[in-house]
Amino acid sequence: MKQITYISLLFLAVLLSGCSSEKKNPAWVINEVMVVNETNFVDDFGQRNGWIEIYNNTAKTQNLGGRYLTNDRNNPKKYPIPRGDVLTSIKPHQHTLFWADNEPFNGTFHVNFKLDPTQDNYIALYENDGKTLLDEIVIPAGMLADQTYGYVQDGVKYDKNGSSIAMHLQRVTPSSNNAILEENPKVVNLRETDAFGGLLTITSMLVVFFALLALYLFFKLSGNLAKGMSQKKVAQSGTLSAARSQSHLSGEVLAAISAAINELREDQHDIESTILTINQVKRNYSPWSSKLQTLRKLPR
Repeated sequence: MKQITYISLLFLAVLLSGCSSEKKNPAWVINEVMVVNETNFVDDFGQRNGWIEIYNNTAKTQNLGGRYLTNDRNNPKKYPIPRGDVLTSIKPHQHTLFWADNEPFNGTFHVNFKLDPTQDNYIALYENDGKTLLDEIVIPAGMLADQTYGYVQDGVKYDKNGSSIAMHLQRVTPSSNNAILEENPKVVNLRETDAFGGLLTITSMLVVFFALLALYLFFKLSGNLAKGMSQKKVAQSGTLSAARSQSHLSGEVLAAISAAINELREDQHDIESTILTINQVKRNYSPWSSKLQTLRKLPR
């Protein structure tokens, strides 16, 4: 009798757990979608197109190769994700991005369809058999440029009542966490006290101004100090530069004075060189001027 009671309780517990309205989040989640991309993330070709972010919602590495992405309920195998690409191996709790540009020949992560902002966009991920649905999401029509739709927290699709919590996201986070894991308290406080950034702008300008002023004063003082030391050394040397260092005359004036002094000295030298001094020879006769030395003598 007791065994029958235990079995009945176990059956009832299993039945109640099976009837629970709580839904589990899938292993793969279409985490964030951008329909119109005007100024946001660019692909490996430098182009801006809509994109689909898929999140590995497990604690193990999973491979997307061989699975299917589609925007058509009647065609679950619309875009087969190629096998053999190492980049389709997604690590635990990491993201990957597919570009909805209708350019499948551009690579593994470029699907063969585009998203239309004027209508609802159905997006689904299917298993390798093309029949088992892994995840799906419907992006409502009227999505604005550079706006995304998805889940506030990565991989969390349902609330406690099992209802979908997909929404328009305030932050655009391609291949990154949708939720801010940690915030700087100073940044939060500044955002609250200075919502328009005026205080931050004024503070930044004052910091730059005082930094430039400090640099000006430093170079000005160091320049004057170096100039004073140089003039002192020149004055001690006793050269013409010393006179220049002690005076307020310009270099051109001192150069003209130097040229005039040099010319005056040269003129005095030229005048002295024209003076001819003649001394009287005391010896009146020189044997070298005798005619006897110029005549030939006959041999005896």
